[in-house]
Amino acid sequence: MSGEIVKLKGNRGGLQLIFSPNADFESIRADIQSKLEEGSRFFRRGTEIQIAPGVLSEANEAVLRKLFHQHGVLFRVEAPVEAPPRLPKTKRPANPPPQPQAEPVGEAPKAIPQMEEPQMLVVNRTVRSGQEIKAPGSVMICGNVNPGAQVIAGGSIDIRGACKGLVHAGAYGDTTAFVVADQLMPTQIRIADRIAQPPENMSKPTVAERASIKDGRIVIEPIERQEIKA
Repeated sequence: MSGEIVKLKGNRGGLQLIFSPNADFESIRADIQSKLEEGSRFFRRGTEIQIAPGVLSEANEAVLRKLFHQHGVLFRVEAPVEAPPRLPKTKRPANPPPQPQAEPVGEAPKAIPQMEEPQMLVVNRTVRSGQEIKAPGSVMICGNVNPGAQVIAGGSIDIRGACKGLVHAGAYGDTTAFVVADQLMPTQIRIADRIAQPPENMSKPTVAERASIKDGRIVIEPIERQEIKA
């Protein structure tokens, strides 16, 4: 079978498993097990993985749930949260005929346009020096952000690795956005219009940390990645 058997797709609800068409379950299970045993950044401990209902039988879902559980990965069966479909655009004639004017009966309320929430961008690689990742929504980096690299997101930033570059969450003014990394050692952190720089000779963090705005300034706190409990 050509191509990847198992892929990850980011959506508004998180990370969803996508299988190659016509792949049998044993091939799917073997591919996931291989990625888990190789320490693939797709499936780091504490990651939450979803699968749409009806894709697999309940028995096969149970097999994957147990497999992910053994490696500290949360597995859920849940319908993906998709953005609402866009309405097709209609063409207007170049010279439309005049329309009869109706008698005014009062001003109708103006419709409020509905903004689509951007999907999460998932980057399955290390962001190297000189590279820039920019997205209108949240970003997950399954790798490191090296010195000289930049990650700019309209939402939050989750780095499953070391963050040693510049990160800017809430780039369009979202003060509720945050930055999470397994090793948070950036050259600079920006959240909305707030800026913070780490101290010189910063020691290597031993736990994951989150940077967020509290009381008008950026604060960094240790966190625990979500683990599966037996």
